[in-house]
Amino acid sequence: MDFNMKKLASGAGVFFTRAVQFTEERLGQAERTEPDADLERLAGRADVTRLWTERICRQTEVLLRPNPGVRMEEFLYEKLDRTAPQRPASGQLLGRHMEDAARSLGPELAYGRGLLLVGACEQRLGRAEREFSQVSAVALIGPLRDFLEGDWSLITKERRLLENRRLDLDACKARLRRAQAAESKAATQPDFQETRPRNYVLSASASGLWTQEVEKAGDELQRAQAEFDQQAEVTKLLLGDISSTHVNHLRCLHEFVEAQAAYYKQCHLHMEDLQKELA
Repeated sequence: MDFNMKKLASGAGVFFTRAVQFTEERLGQAERTEPDADLERLAGRADVTRLWTERICRQTEVLLRPNPGVRMEEFLYEKLDRTAPQRPASGQLLGRHMEDAARSLGPELAYGRGLLLVGACEQRLGRAEREFSQVSAVALIGPLRDFLEGDWSLITKERRLLENRRLDLDACKARLRRAQAAESKAATQPDFQETRPRNYVLSASASGLWTQEVEKAGDELQRAQAEFDQQAEVTKLLLGDISSTHVNHLRCLHEFVEAQAAYYKQCHLHMEDLQKELA
């Protein structure tokens, strides 16, 4: 229990130090370590990748499932880890209505026969649309979501940790500067208001204490610098993998285009056959 309390107190102290450093930076009262230019370039490219991946993924879902109610229902089923019920495509529903109308009016009539032919074609178009939606979800939407929920979550976590390491580093730099200034002041401005030797002893003692504080702050700064450098390398490696993500997403884009081309080709063939049958 005592160990947990000490750990909690230590964590609260670190959080408070970071909050103070962050606030002073915002107010222009503290210096800030400038990020590595290469790291900033990689981070900027990663941010752009994340932004457009989200938009492309969202708009592809709109293309495949235009009904917002259906999208919301599928989202809820996904969050509940349940399988959404299979819904027929709009073309399939239209085809069923036409076929039912033909049977009601009489398939022997010209209009009834036309409804049967068009209804059957709409059913085939609807099935092709569903197949295209399923293939596209696997080929494009799935990989984009995997990146956002997997790789990008890890990148965000490591970048947040890097920012914390940077705040710790700058707080250590500020602490060392304050200790050095106090040491210099104690060494150069002894108390001459009284001539008793006690004042010189106290001045020398204060100077020694500040020297110890400078050494302690210097050691903390070295540790903070090492932790920051290590975290910067880890973050840079993750951000560098965005190039591999681009290659993977390009392959997914090719698969999506092939599926879309096959879908439109199939629809075109179905419509040509329908025109011949109606003629």
